[in-house]
Amino acid sequence: MKVLVTGFDPFGGEKINPSIEAVKRLNDKIAGADIVKVEIPTVFYKSIRRLEKALDEEKPDIAICVGQAGGRSRISIERVAINISDGRIPDNEGNQPIDEVIFEEGDTAYFAKLPIKAMVKEMNKRNIPAEISNTAGTYVCNHLMYGLLYNIHKKYPNMKGGFIHIPFIPEQVIDKKGSPSMSLDLIVKGLTIAIETAIKYDEDIKEIGGEIH
Repeated sequence: MKVLVTGFDPFGGEKINPSIEAVKRLNDKIAGADIVKVEIPTVFYKSIRRLEKALDEEKPDIAICVGQAGGRSRISIERVAINISDGRIPDNEGNQPIDEVIFEEGDTAYFAKLPIKAMVKEMNKRNIPAEISNTAGTYVCNHLMYGLLYNIHKKYPNMKGGFIHIPFIPEQVIDKKGSPSMSLDLIVKGLTIAIETAIKYDEDIKEIGGEIH
C-alpha cells in the first residue's frame, strides 16, 4: 500500500505554509503503508502537472492533497471540487485566472473518493477538531483537487483521493487578530488519523455531515 500526500509552498505573502510543513512531519509509514511526500507549487496548472508526474511515477493507492485555509478553525475534509478557477489573488507566478474552466472535457464537478465522514468522525473521536467542507474555494486548492479527481476519473479508477484543508498555525496569526489557528503537532496528528482511516475504509459511513448553508 502506498499513499501520496502533497502540500503547498507558501503563498499570499506568508513566510510558511503549514500544509507542506505538516506533510514533511508525517511518518514514512502509517498503518503499514508507505507515505510519499511531495511539495506542490502554488501555481495554476503547474500544480496539476507536478501532481500528475507524481501519480505517474509513484502509482499510489491513495492520493491526498493538503492545503492551507486561513480563517478556518478545524481540519476540513473537502467533499467536492468544481471545474472553475477564479483567483481572488494572483498565484506565486502572477497568474490570476477569472472564471476559467480547468479541463474543457472534464465534468462540472467531481466528488472526493475518500471516506470523508469516517475521517471526520475518527479525528473528532480522538479530540482533533474536524469537519466536512462543501467548498474548496476557487483558488489553487480547488484547482489541484479538481486535477486530482479528474485524473482519477480518467486514468486511475481504483485510486482513492481527495483534499484536506488545514488552519493557520499560531505563528501565522500573531498579526491577524481574531483568526483561529491550530498547532502543527495537532495538524500532523489529524492528518495521520485521516490517512489511517482512508486506508481502513473502502466505503464511507452513513452519518449526518451536511450543512444548512
